[in-house]
This record gives sequence, C-alpha cells and structure tokens, in this order.
Amino acid sequence: MTAKTRIYLIRHGEVVGAGTRRYNGHADVALTPHGMAQYEMLKERFAGIEISACYTSDLTRCVMGAELLGSHLGVKPVKHRELRELNVGIWEGKTWNELMEKYPTEWQARLNDIVNYRVPEGENLVDVNNRVMPVVSDIVARHRGENVLVVAHGGVNRIILLNAIGAPLSALFNVEQSYCGFNVIDYYEDGKAVVKLLNG
Repeated sequence: MTAKTRIYLIRHGEVVGAGTRRYNGHADVALTPHGMAQYEMLKERFAGIEISACYTSDLTRCVMGAELLGSHLGVKPVKHRELRELNVGIWEGKTWNELMEKYPTEWQARLNDIVNYRVPEGENLVDVNNRVMPVVSDIVARHRGENVLVVAHGGVNRIILLNAIGAPLSALFNVEQSYCGFNVIDYYEDGKAVVKLLNG
C-alpha cells in the first residue's frame, strides 16, 4: 500500500475583534476565551489518533492552540514563520469598512485581482503560496506514513486546500475556514492529494 502523510489542518480559534470584518495579517492578535474553548473542544476529535508531529504559525493565536493540542497529543509544536497569515501591509488591523472608505480605489483593485494585487508593504497570494507550500511539501516528505497536526490561518489554510485539489488561487473565497475549522488532507507518494474533510 502506498504510504501517505495525513495532515490535520486546523485554523486558529476566535480572536479579539472577531465580530467585525478586518485584516489582522501578521498582527499578533489575542484569542478570546471562546477561542481557547474551541481548541479545547477539538481534543475529542483526535480520540484514537496518533499524531507524530505538530507544526504551527509563530503567531500567538496559533501557538496557544498548538501547545494545548500538542500537550494533549504528546508532541511539541514546531513554529514556522512561513505559516503566518497573508501580510496585508498598511491595511493590517483595519476593518473592511475603514479600508473601503479610506482606500476605495485600492480596495477595488484587490477585488479585481485578488491573486496578484499587493497591498503596499504587504504580500499577494502568490507570495504567500510561495512561502507556505515548500513548508507543506517538506512536512509531507518528512512524515511519510504518519499523521501530522498543522495549526495556521484562514488564508494560509485555503491556499493549502486549493493546492491539494488543484484549484487556482483565484478560488480562495470558494473555500470556507471557520475559527478552529478542522480539515483532513491525505498526501500520497505520487504527489496526489485528497481532501478527506473540509472545515469540519
């Protein structure tokens, strides 16, 4: 049987300010108490599953969950700066309403070309894809035949999932990622990937 790597891909829990649409990006926003409770509830999803390793974005909203789940599963999280969310440059921390009001032309430009538009001092989706996917490929190669936990962000997870199903980056918002959304992806030695569970 072909050896596969199974990645349990988790989005971080609810963060402060979650009730308002905003771009947090690389800003190190805190989890809410509900966000931590969401991580706690994920523990039961791993009943009977042996996890060999845990990798996480180095931002607090991911690290806290990775440490909580890692402790439960007996693995120590490895932090990767490359797994951070999209850097939205001068837009970081601002709400969507603020951006539409202050940067209407730029806002529309991004809507018109979500893949290639780069906010000043920030990244575009190609940049994120090019820093995230080599890390994922390395994890898959390093853990053949094993189960691995990865804790990251909504945008990052969407990119990983789109790559797995062979969809273009332009389909970013065709994939939902709720707070503490739970995804399962199997990667095979021939390079194929199968999404077994999406945003569960």
